[in-house]
Amino acid sequence: MSFNCSNDNDELNNNSQQIAQIESVAKSGTWRITNFNDSGQDETADFAGYTFSFNNDGTLVATNGTNTVNGTWSITNDDSSDDDNSNDDIDFNISFPVPETNDFEDLNDDWDIVSASSTKIELIDISGGNGGTDMLTFEK
Repeated sequence: MSFNCSNDNDELNNNSQQIAQIESVAKSGTWRITNFNDSGQDETADFAGYTFSFNNDGTLVATNGTNTVNGTWSITNDDSSDDDNSNDDIDFNISFPVPETNDFEDLNDDWDIVSASSTKIELIDISGGNGGTDMLTFEK
């Protein structure tokens, strides 16, 4: 029994380290969306010209010089992921409080992390309802 508890603690500690690393990467500078695929539809152009800042206080700011859209972001533990990848216990949460008709509403999700480096963050979400796959990539 204590063996299982130990494994759980190791996994939590490992996730905490990964979360801290990914948070640090996200907060370092501004990002742009280089790929947004919404269930097979390429909607990358909807975010052309926008830069995204993941701030220390959990705010997320997207601006294109004329328009600014404010939201929130966080990275959290989640052991109920649908995807098979090394970071599937960690969610990259994005929330923009906008109407459903706004393009930024499509970004609202608890994304699974495919990969994260100093210049690229790749996210994926598999919809429980229709089984569609959404992919979102931020790059510097």
